[in-house]
Parts: sequence; C-alpha cells; structure tokens
Amino acid sequence: MNAACSPIEDYSHVKLRLAALVAIVLLSACRHAGDLTDENGGGVYAVRSDCPIAGIPTGTGDITLFNPEDSRFASAIDVTAAMSQLRATCQDVGDEVVSTVTFTVTGLRRDNGAPRRVVLPYFDVALRGGTQIAAKQIGAVALDFPAGREHAITRAQATIRVNRGAATLPTNVRAILTRPRKAGQADAAIDPMSDPAVERAVANSTFEHLVGFEMTPDQLKYNATR
Repeated sequence: MNAACSPIEDYSHVKLRLAALVAIVLLSACRHAGDLTDENGGGVYAVRSDCPIAGIPTGTGDITLFNPEDSRFASAIDVTAAMSQLRATCQDVGDEVVSTVTFTVTGLRRDNGAPRRVVLPYFDVALRGGTQIAAKQIGAVALDFPAGREHAITRAQATIRVNRGAATLPTNVRAILTRPRKAGQADAAIDPMSDPAVERAVANSTFEHLVGFEMTPDQLKYNATR
C-alpha cells in the first residue's frame, strides 16, 4: 500500500485518533542521517524520523460478536477478540519508507465444543497529518479454536509504503525549526510551531501506521457505550 499515490477515501465510520504534534519532538524506533539534534550540548534533543508512528486507534482494538447478531445482552456474546503486542519496524526501500507492523489477536468464545474458525477483518491505514487517510486496505485474521478450548491466539502482519518526499520536511521549514536560538533574543521563547504554516508543514509530512478491527457502525457504537 503506497501512501503517496493511493486515492484518498472517506472512512468516517472508523474512529481515528489525532496524533499530538508537540513541537518537533517526534520519537520513533528508527533514526536516519539528518535527524534533528542539539549540536551545542545539553538542552533538549529533538529527533524526527521519516518512519510512520504505529498505533491502534481508540475503540478499534477489540471486537465483540453476538449470537443472535441483533442482541446486546451479555448472554448473547459469542466471540470476543482483542489486539495487543503491536510492534513496528521501518526500512528504506528506494524512494519509499516501508513500515511493517506485527500484532497479536487473542480470542475467547462462549461455546467451547467443536473446532471452529472465526475470521475477523482489520484495517491497515496510512494516516497523514493526524486526520487525512492517505491509503487504506482491509486484511483478515483467522482465529482457530480447537475442540474443547475457549481461547485462540494468532499473529498478523500489515505493511504500508510512504513516499520519502512526502514524509520529509521542506527545507525552509527545517531551517526554521533548527535555527539556533539563544536566551535574550526576541524570538527565543517563541515556539516555531505556533506559526500555522510551520505547523501545517510538519503535519503534512507526518504519517501514522494504524491498524484496528474493521467494524460496523453498530459494533463501534457498542465499543463506545458499553
């Protein structure tokens, strides 16, 4: 999935969190030449990576299946599943930054009789600037419950590709953010991110790699109100 060229679609039923952009301190698991640091010694070290920030949006990391489907009584809960142990890796591939996440899905069923397979859909999203879905694809994970067992567990993997140019700060914005500031100067206490143009540029070059269960509006509502 290439986040720089895939068509943008409106998936308003998916609740996506807004990543906080706190100055330019965007920490990630990988670093590259050109990361922003304080070269004068001391102070705050700011690191910005081209790697997307991985996460599971609030309300999409667990899912509940009912039988019958239209019931919401606890006695009708058929299967529950939850995502956990999200791990991300990032690597350079030509002009792209490739982000791969792995995660665990653990399931619990009500009826532990015969063997059963439950297939659950999940979304794999490249989110740009905290609000804009740059690309999305749907995957599926299978939980295989052995006979007589209530629990099942499996691992899954998802990958997005982000164009390096789209994830790189413009030169002029980088210069503003890295310009040395000394105490006593008129603009020393002014946060460069207070400039809407700078904040917008940082947001546009910031990507997130998000995964979660692909749910119906009713399932999302249940997660939000239970």
